[in-house]
Amino acid sequence: MKNIEYFFNPRSIAVIGASREETKPGYIILKNIVENKRREIFKGEIYPINPYAKKILGLHSYPSILNVSGDIDLAIIVIPAKTVPKIMEECGKKDVKATIIISAGFSEIGNVELEDRVLKIAKKYGVRIIGPNCLGIFSPYNGIDTFFLPIFKDLKSGGSRLAAPRPDKGFVSFISQSGAFGTAALDYMWGEKIGIRYFISYGNRIDVDEADLLEYLGEDEYTRTIMIYVEGIESGRKFMRIARRVSIKKPIIALKSGRTRAGARAAVSHTAAMAGKDEIYEAAFKQCGVIRAYSMRDFFIYAKALVYQPPAKGNRVAIITDGGGAGVMTTDACEINGLNVVKIGGESRKKLKDLMDKKILPEFAVIDNPIDLTGSASTEMYVETFKIMLGDRNIDSIIILALHHVPGIKYLDEFVKSIVEANEKYNVDRKPVISVDIGGSPAANYVREEFDKHFIPSYSSPEDGVMAIKALYLFGKYLRKRRVYGKYVRRWKPLV
Repeated sequence: MKNIEYFFNPRSIAVIGASREETKPGYIILKNIVENKRREIFKGEIYPINPYAKKILGLHSYPSILNVSGDIDLAIIVIPAKTVPKIMEECGKKDVKATIIISAGFSEIGNVELEDRVLKIAKKYGVRIIGPNCLGIFSPYNGIDTFFLPIFKDLKSGGSRLAAPRPDKGFVSFISQSGAFGTAALDYMWGEKIGIRYFISYGNRIDVDEADLLEYLGEDEYTRTIMIYVEGIESGRKFMRIARRVSIKKPIIALKSGRTRAGARAAVSHTAAMAGKDEIYEAAFKQCGVIRAYSMRDFFIYAKALVYQPPAKGNRVAIITDGGGAGVMTTDACEINGLNVVKIGGESRKKLKDLMDKKILPEFAVIDNPIDLTGSASTEMYVETFKIMLGDRNIDSIIILALHHVPGIKYLDEFVKSIVEANEKYNVDRKPVISVDIGGSPAANYVREEFDKHFIPSYSSPEDGVMAIKALYLFGKYLRKRRVYGKYVRRWKPLV
């Protein structure tokens, strides 16, 4: 992992191709970093490189990186492809440790010779490269933001501005071969309130590839879950070796495109990726513990569940609901996805009957699985039933169908707080818990957002909730196969 650290924690950055024109990538990238320095997020030195400007955004501009007196850890290159070899030579002479080549026009359009020249120069001097044909890195932790995409978009009709912000701090790191998909995904993550540790768009990966990044993130203390969007993996054995090592420390989720012939052909023209046969990727991912998502929606459902909750010990699920139909839908989805909605028996059934005898549960409540508290459900009913399921050794995970509509759940904030406190106090076996509230109203959004804030992942449909549990079960199953489940769960710490 030589010099990889300089991509993520540089003490100084040069923007080669910095521009005074507001619509140019070189202006936007420089502005992003300058703004983060002003807000004291990025704490290093910034050097604009432009031979035709004396000052850009209030900073002295240099005609060449060789004219900068200070050391430079990271150079962001955003210039025409044909001039990149010359600039890479200058970076080498300046002893720059790492470069992010934003520029396109290399092997993705058949210009392999130019790409090879750039790599040969970089290897001569020991300079590491992310890219070319990429967006680079974003991290809200340290202010690295090499995107040439503005945070606001304007409306010509009324002069209004609409935010397209980056996600806040979080514990997911996201590696993406596609910059466009990656930025759209970040927009989605912001809307879903999924925070980010690092986002890396690596493009044509002539030097640093997904395996190198995976290895680095595997040792990063703030990264709890790693997401990977790939179109093709060139160093398959290297990737599998590193993924197998990382996957017992933190979950890895992959969304692999180019599954069809037409998709594979499109991948070549996009990032020069050779997609290969999908069956090979399927087998490889399973062998090294990578959890595969087959849609963008599942990709993010899995990520939120795996970053917030521990893995499931087995596939036995308890469902607590106040709506019979929603309970049936959830049960169907569980069975379809290999999860077992077991019957509630033994001591747990006795405790539920005791709640009926004490008039805490209505006598017409259904205490099979799903446990239907009916439309008479109250916060107390949910909490007392939830506590019993947390203590049931025959249950591995719990889905709370928290349909807010019933009149007995009078105060939504009290309801969420009570479930969260019960989970913190009584979940001694560290069972994964997720919640579902169906609807698009402010009330439904509030319930889901509040559960998410307290790291109980919440979803808007039974099917999404089940997919979350499936991911937790698959990860737990892999850890058991590797005989490290107990060790993993013991050192797993809930987010607070």
